[in-house]
Amino acid sequence: MSQLYGSRLNSLIICVDRYVDKVLCGRIYDRYPQEGRCFLGAMDLLKCIEGILDSRVNPQPFCIRREFQNTFEQLRPDQEAGFSGKGIKATFSVQILFRQNASWQGSVLWVERKIEESFRSVLELLLLIDNALSSTPEMVNEN
Repeated sequence: MSQLYGSRLNSLIICVDRYVDKVLCGRIYDRYPQEGRCFLGAMDLLKCIEGILDSRVNPQPFCIRREFQNTFEQLRPDQEAGFSGKGIKATFSVQILFRQNASWQGSVLWVERKIEESFRSVLELLLLIDNALSSTPEMVNEN
């Protein structure tokens, strides 16, 4: 991985490969590239991140997550082999510092543009990613 990724301790790398009709599709990587997970849609991305955070010691959740009793597994796209290090559409390095008020707080780095912003909630994180993806039509390489 490049030095840009390595300088952000405990970061998650979000590689966005497609963004069509506001639907995210790509891969997310934790500390180790071989542990990448594919996601399809914002909810699937958030569930992947929450699972990774739950497996870590830090940051701990501020409150216990509530759920409906009958849950079902979401379908995921087939996992691609290997770590490419970059999303086709965009790449984001997300550092979650706190999990308070049933949300996340931290910073997101848009790797291609080297722009970093802080976020105070999951909604704000998604809006920052949407803004980046919506403002860069020239980066789309749909085949």
